[in-house]
Amino acid sequence: MEKGVIVKVSGPLVQAEGMRSSRMYDVVRVGEGKLVGEIIRMEGDIASIQVYEETEGLKVGDPVFQTGYPLVVELGPGLLQNIFDGIQRPLSKLEASGDFILRGLEMPPLDRDKKWKFTPCVKKGDNLVAGDIVGDVQETPLLLHRIMLPPGTEGEITDIREGLFTVEEPVGSIRTAAGEKPFFMMHKWPVRQRRPFKRKLPPDQPLVTGQRIIDTLFPVMKGGTACIPGPFGSGKTVVLHQVAKWADAQVVVYIGCGERGNEMADVLIEFPELKDPSSGRPLMERTVLIANTSNMPVAAREASIYTGITLGEYFRDMGYSVALMADSTSRWAEALREISGRMEEMPGEEGYPAYLGTSVASFYERAGKVSCLGQKENSGSLSVIGAVSPPGGDLTDPVVQMTLRVVKVFWGLDEKLAYQRHFPAINWLSSYSLYEENIKNFLEQEIGADFVKNRKETLSILEKESELNEIVRLVGMETLSAQDRLVLETARSIREDFLHQSAFDERDAYTTLKKQYRMLNSILIFHRLASRAIEKGASVEDILEMPVREAIVKARYISPEKLGEFDSLDSGISASFTEKQNKQE
Repeated sequence: MEKGVIVKVSGPLVQAEGMRSSRMYDVVRVGEGKLVGEIIRMEGDIASIQVYEETEGLKVGDPVFQTGYPLVVELGPGLLQNIFDGIQRPLSKLEASGDFILRGLEMPPLDRDKKWKFTPCVKKGDNLVAGDIVGDVQETPLLLHRIMLPPGTEGEITDIREGLFTVEEPVGSIRTAAGEKPFFMMHKWPVRQRRPFKRKLPPDQPLVTGQRIIDTLFPVMKGGTACIPGPFGSGKTVVLHQVAKWADAQVVVYIGCGERGNEMADVLIEFPELKDPSSGRPLMERTVLIANTSNMPVAAREASIYTGITLGEYFRDMGYSVALMADSTSRWAEALREISGRMEEMPGEEGYPAYLGTSVASFYERAGKVSCLGQKENSGSLSVIGAVSPPGGDLTDPVVQMTLRVVKVFWGLDEKLAYQRHFPAINWLSSYSLYEENIKNFLEQEIGADFVKNRKETLSILEKESELNEIVRLVGMETLSAQDRLVLETARSIREDFLHQSAFDERDAYTTLKKQYRMLNSILIFHRLASRAIEKGASVEDILEMPVREAIVKARYISPEKLGEFDSLDSGISASFTEKQNKQE
């Protein structure tokens, strides 16, 4: 192993000479403690290294050991139900060394002793290409781990075995152009290099989160991207937790990037107790957690994003739908800013590096629905949802603006809504989704023919409410017409009975798409019939006192298995107005 020598130490940044044989993004071991670092600049034989561990005690003259390899992650059985740090060290195993990670501590990400039952699905003599599935492992009851030929490998199977193996034991061998070589259930992949695929596909299915304001008004697609910025205390982490819990993805990758440790602790405590809505099994059986909290080394935040999205791409390549949450990319950008400052680079806006936009785009562009490698046609999707924490909730912050240029969905959190205990605190006037056309056919064919029409009418009522509230503030409620007062009452019903959800009520925390459609449809049916009644002379006060309104409020508690009760509710609304009209006549 070749060695260099430290010539300068500046926080997490170290410079070393004698590194001419190294390459950009090679991993090195720094100092006598062999701390993990990565080369981020090369100038002749001088390398600038960002160290992913505490650099206290390093000094000029300490050795730097070159590995010749980039920063990679291990991909194979054992990823699920696990929690890793930003460079994929298993925290569940490292806790044996104490409450804090010891510097220079090495431990393989995947368990080297555990044996997995491998069941082959190919036979000797088969000709395979990269991405072809050679067998599977039932990693958890919720997920069948498909073992694929890694990218760059193809040839004829010369041996294949069934049985119990560790990730380091070969399960077969393949004859390639370079000769015969074994293959394993595990392979490695550089985190900064996107995994290859045949082609990108247009997203055509929604990522159903069970959150009504998201799924109905501002949906995200499987393979889509979303941004959720907001000030401190507005509920970014809570929304991400809800999406991670309830999204209909087959695999969830949750990255805690520089957030407070108690937020990741909440995930660790809650997720093992949560049940998957479709199977009733523990949610952790399809979840991978990446934790790089605020008290961990700053430089490792930058790596955690790439570690997480590489794991997401791996499960996507198996043909699964993957949802990735990043909380928060602001902390990641702050790590970029600190490293850039120590490298004395020309700063961009607010001190962030000039390449911030490129870095943000390269992260979100790894999302998408793709046709996977392999001879059989297979597709998988990777959806990326990133929280942004701009100082003071300032949406003109460079990180927010760079993110909005790339993503297709914007869920703007509102501090006032959060203080009013309105959850999710997503502002319906500032948020948007650019997937409306992509999702239109699915909603109209699978959910309801007038779903899109109802959505537009709902947004129109909410926008009208905002205008009317300004008038009320200036001249009072008495100046409004009966129709305008009805709009205000309908908007209040939409906000309180539909958009507001309780994360602590098991009947209200998650709502299926069909139930969302029926709930909103009932509110709009009442609004339309009430509008006609007012045109015929009915008073707003009499309409608002109708007993059927209480049934609309309670509609959120109707079980998804009993959607037929909405037929009775809608019939009851119509009957109430018919009865009122008969009395007037």
